[in-house]
Amino acid sequence: MNETDVVRALGALAQETRLRIFRMLVVAGPKGVLPGHMAEALDTSPTAISFHLKELVHAGLASSERDGRHLIYRAQFAQMNTLLGFLTAHCCEGQPCEVTAVACDRC
Repeated sequence: MNETDVVRALGALAQETRLRIFRMLVVAGPKGVLPGHMAEALDTSPTAISFHLKELVHAGLASSERDGRHLIYRAQFAQMNTLLGFLTAHCCEGQPCEVTAVACDRC
């Protein structure tokens, strides 16, 4: 992951609704979430949800898959973990510290 990718991902998360959407996708895990369910849960319009999902997909933090008439959105856990790894690389000046990456066994 390069700095441009990191800035894009952090920029996508630096908005309250997008952060809530991304956290919702993370909680849902591999099964994903339909945009309509997100709109209801976040009490916002489907149009706004679509706009924010587009930003998350562009940043590589979410993906979509068509299932019949529906689009299912999922968090991209590999990209999320890569972002976290970039942010914590070389922490503590190379000395052992409490920062550890935790992988999700279900993802």
